This record gives sequence, C-alpha cells and structure tokens, in this order.
Amino acid sequence: MRVGIAGLGTVGTAIAKALQAGAIPGVVLEAVSVRRPESASRLSLRCDIATFTELANRCDVVIESLPRALFRAVAEPAIDRGRIFVPLSVGALLDETDLIEKARATGARILVPTGALLGLDAVKAAAEGSISAVTIETRKPPNGLSGAPYLEQHGITLEGLTEPKLVFSGSARDAARGFPANVNVAAALSLAGIGPDRTRMDIWADPGVTRNTHRIVVEADSARLTMMIENVPTAENPRTGRITALSALTLLRDLVGVVRIGS
Repeated sequence: MRVGIAGLGTVGTAIAKALQAGAIPGVVLEAVSVRRPESASRLSLRCDIATFTELANRCDVVIESLPRALFRAVAEPAIDRGRIFVPLSVGALLDETDLIEKARATGARILVPTGALLGLDAVKAAAEGSISAVTIETRKPPNGLSGAPYLEQHGITLEGLTEPKLVFSGSARDAARGFPANVNVAAALSLAGIGPDRTRMDIWADPGVTRNTHRIVVEADSARLTMMIENVPTAENPRTGRITALSALTLLRDLVGVVRIGS
C-alpha cells in the first residue's frame, strides 16, 4: 500500500519517519508534498517530492497534515481519484461537506483517525441507537492555545494567566472554526456522534496542567459514557499530542492487517 503525506509538520514528520523505518509491513512511503523540499532532505526521507495532484495519482492513501487553508487543495484531487483520504485537520470537514458527497460518487473513502481522543468506537456504537447529549471539556496549557483565531477575534489574552480561564463555550462546529489547530478532537467526536451543532464544547486555558486534557460525557439510551484522556504534548508543538501520529499509524496498520480490534 503506497502512502503519500501532505505536510511535514510535527505529525506528518512522525508518520513519515515511522513508515520509512518499516513500522508497518506492506505499507510504504511513496511521496510527500511540502512547500520547502529541503524539509524532506533534512529528514533523509527516501521518497519523492510531489504536488497534491501527483500524490492523488500515485498513492493509495493520502494523509493530510496541513494548515486549514490548504485542506481542500489536497483533499479534492485525492477524492476525485477515488483514493483513501485521511484528514488530520478533521475540523475542516465540517465546512467542506460536499467532499463527502463527492467521495460517494467517486468511490473514495474518508477515514478519520481517532487522534487525540478515546472511545470513538463506543460513541459510534451508541449512535446506532439514540444519543441525547454529548459534551467535551478541553483543558490545555495557555501556550497550547496561543494564536487561535477565536482568541484574536475576541481580544482574549492568555499572557500571565495564573488560574484556569474559560475561553470558549459553544458548539463543536464553532469550536473547530475558532480553534482550527487545537480542537480537531471535537470535530471527530461530533462526526462519530450527534453532529457538530448538537455536540457542546468548553475550552479552558489552564496554567495548572501540563498535558492536553479532554473529558467527554455521552448520554445515550444504551449507555452513559464518561471518558478522560491526558495527552502528552510533542516537544515541537504544544498544540499536538504525541498520540495523534500513533493513531494515524494504527489506522494504516488496520488497513493492511488480517485482524482488526475495535469497531
């Protein structure tokens, strides 16, 4: 299975290094797409540099690991070619729903990794019945939220924060728009459950935490789910947990494996 990666940020780089090291038998790194070719050279990646269109033409799976503004540019050719498209900026899907319809027409598949969350298999199962409410509370160190468009638009400063501060409360859709680099977890949760407008989210900047923490409560007719995860941030980017890249690798492993654990 030939994999192409669009973007060599923290997560894209971790996935590329693992694939090049042979972490998953039967899966090879075919090509990467980067703005600066020297990025791939610096990492000693033994693969081609390709455009988004070339990734779609050459690869069975295209992984997106880019800023929100470039999401559609890599997603559209992959879906047009009927490839497996793996978005890490999953929040973008909430505003690009036509790509889902296009995938139905072309035979493409859009596979969203669990990422920095847990329990999405249970949420999907509960959604086969009836879910009445889904809430997610996210707490991050202040530097893990810096630069978010919502904070800048509302003049919210986190500098010198000495106690937890609630910086957002609203729908998962609005959270994904206001914090595109921070809360893709809310988008994934909403897609697994009752949708982005009914999924509610609170975001806290908390100087007392050192890990990106998510607490989820799901009320359903089949179960009450209460889940919590404390993700260790990467050294390179405090917005991103180390488990995010590992989740994408697990998805790839399931695509070629003969045994799959979890629904």
